[in-house]
Amino acid sequence: MGERSEAWRMPSMWATAAVFIGRSLRHSVRNVEALVMAVMLPVMLMLMFTYVFGGALDPDGNYRNYINYVVPGIILLCAGFGSSGTAVEVALDMTGGIMDRFRTMPIRSKLVIAGHVAASLARNFTATAIVIALALAMGFRPNAGLPEWIGAALILMLFILAITWLYAAIGIVAGTPSAASGYGFVLLFLPYLSSAFVRTDTMPDWLQWIAENQPITPIVESLRGLLIGDPVGDHAWKAVVWCLFILLGAYLWASYAFRRKGRR
Repeated sequence: MGERSEAWRMPSMWATAAVFIGRSLRHSVRNVEALVMAVMLPVMLMLMFTYVFGGALDPDGNYRNYINYVVPGIILLCAGFGSSGTAVEVALDMTGGIMDRFRTMPIRSKLVIAGHVAASLARNFTATAIVIALALAMGFRPNAGLPEWIGAALILMLFILAITWLYAAIGIVAGTPSAASGYGFVLLFLPYLSSAFVRTDTMPDWLQWIAENQPITPIVESLRGLLIGDPVGDHAWKAVVWCLFILLGAYLWASYAFRRKGRR
């Protein structure tokens, strides 16, 4: 009797998480197209904004100067593209029947969402490293020392974690994978309504207020200040507060939606 109860003991949280993370990582490795697109779209935007629009957007008319301004915004855009696939992958699990099977097992089925988030982080770090390497080859010249690079990396990691959990929550509540993709695509417009590509003081007054009071602007200004030596000011703590607020809200939303769907 003791042996039987031992056999049916629920696996530990860490063991279950490791299994689901491995599952999501294997899916990511097999889905090469998704990783390629997560890298190619930001790269194409960086090439276009630098070589096509850079001369017009730079105050001195020199596209070589503009690349230092635009790269932090491209990095955030890359993170957004990389994280958006999480919504589709979670929606596939939620609507494909596999979650019903996981719920019948003696495991913590919610950790499947954590597996998707962990795999997304790995994809994002890989894509971001590729984008930064290409930016350096194109002429991006950061002035950051080791402390500034560490600070920029920590802010970027916090942003990626927050946006990935937000996309995971969207994937849970979406009715279909295509709907999850559509809902998530809306978030990718936020960098265009910020200081990622142009200064906010060049915008109309009403749009300038929106751009300066949305989460992307302090995050991108923090990265820009840390990497190329611009004044960071109060952008850093605003960026951290925004990321923590999004992370907490997205996690609570995902937890609530997952429990609610499990009761149906």
